[in-house]
Amino acid sequence: MSAIDYHALLPEIILALTVLVTLVVDIVTRKKYLVAVTAMVGMFAAIIPVLTLAFCGSLEFCTSTGADRVLFGGSYVVDSYSLVFKGLFIFAAFIALLLSVGYLESDRYYEGEFYFLLVASALGAVVMASSRDFVSMVVALELVSGPAFLLAGWRKGDPKSNEAAIKFFISGVLALALLLMGVSMVYGLTGTQQFDQLAAQSASISEMPLFVLGVIFILLGFGFKVSAVPFHFWTPDTYEGAPAPVTAWLSVGSKGAGFVGLLSIAYLAFPAVADVWGPVLWLVAFISMTLGNIVAIKQTNVLRLLGYSSIAQAGFMLAPFGAAAASGSDNLEEAFYATVTYLVIYAVMNLGAFAVVIIIASRVGSFELEDWGGLSSWAPGLAMALAVFFMSLAGIPPLAGWFAKFAMFQATIGVGNWWGYSIAIAAAINAVIAFVYYSKVVKVAFMDPVPAGVDVEALERMETPAPIAFALGLTAFGVILLGIFPGLAANLGEYGAQVVAAFGG
Repeated sequence: MSAIDYHALLPEIILALTVLVTLVVDIVTRKKYLVAVTAMVGMFAAIIPVLTLAFCGSLEFCTSTGADRVLFGGSYVVDSYSLVFKGLFIFAAFIALLLSVGYLESDRYYEGEFYFLLVASALGAVVMASSRDFVSMVVALELVSGPAFLLAGWRKGDPKSNEAAIKFFISGVLALALLLMGVSMVYGLTGTQQFDQLAAQSASISEMPLFVLGVIFILLGFGFKVSAVPFHFWTPDTYEGAPAPVTAWLSVGSKGAGFVGLLSIAYLAFPAVADVWGPVLWLVAFISMTLGNIVAIKQTNVLRLLGYSSIAQAGFMLAPFGAAAASGSDNLEEAFYATVTYLVIYAVMNLGAFAVVIIIASRVGSFELEDWGGLSSWAPGLAMALAVFFMSLAGIPPLAGWFAKFAMFQATIGVGNWWGYSIAIAAAINAVIAFVYYSKVVKVAFMDPVPAGVDVEALERMETPAPIAFALGLTAFGVILLGIFPGLAANLGEYGAQVVAAFGG
């Protein structure tokens, strides 16, 4: 048996230790902010080995030749693709922790257990990025989802929070049942659960109905995690009912974990049967972006609006993914690059959107748009931040969202046939629809009057907790930086896409 590469596993080891230390700190101290500090220090420490692994070739102490690190007989791989997503998940969890500190202190919530569960969920996402067989991936997926089910119902005295947790749990169990049924079908036919072995065998059995059904079940199971149709129905209710920092984590960390599953399985386990899963994902992308955007227009609650926006954004991310595969294109690397780039940019701007929404709602005491009127008159800085993030989500230059849309359109049009052109046209129409409801939020903040009876002077005197303000500043800086220098996001997308270079043209 070969020696274990502890450097490759160091991010996971640090996060696992952070989970345990967070639990111990919660038990031995009454100062719950120390639990949050412990969790954040652990997140910061975990990102260091991610960076050393990424730049291993230029570090003297690193003896690796730069090749992928394959562990446990190929079931766990640390490569450029996994490192991009590990960094993304750790960043998202760090921001979610910052958003949680002030939020939890504002009411009598259980704090220590909250941070413990959030770090555990982040650990599952990080493990999922390197999983290369169904056993490790399903275990990691449930480590992401299990704590999230509990976190969604953290406001236990609020009926909406209870409803959010129940709907999230029931739909999650249904999706898991589909996933496991698909995995059992594929395993029964191939005798393996490891992705590289499945890739070698899938071409020879691609026409077997049971195998096709198994592949579809697996992809639909992961569709729940990315809030794609038809497993989207939990999203708006859970976004509205769950604590806002939890919603922020679900919208990026949990969704990102779902995309890792989709990308890994489709490209690494079943590349030879892209004609099976490609049309399915093309259809899911089209319906998700259309349904999400149309329903979002009528929303008056900002959290529900962001929920339907999340469904639509999942459709945008899946568009190049499905179009290239459905068309039988050999250049899957460009589609993979577009999806990864979109995910990276979406993570930064969506976390920022939740940060500013949490701050505004904590001051006005409501997530209803009608209560946000005249925001620019008493908090011009918050109104400007709101405009930055929502216009970035709409794809308006020079904010980061424009490059996410550009990469998506470039990849879909680059397919060069009906599959790509049709989804690109649908995405263009949906981008216009999305601009309508994103701009509606900005219009209320800048053009509507302050609601009657509101004590503006009291609102002006309210202060933003330092951790949330830091999260807001960090994400705002990221959105502006990635918009002006989109090559930073493009480099991450290309770095992640190297994993499918073997299947590219």
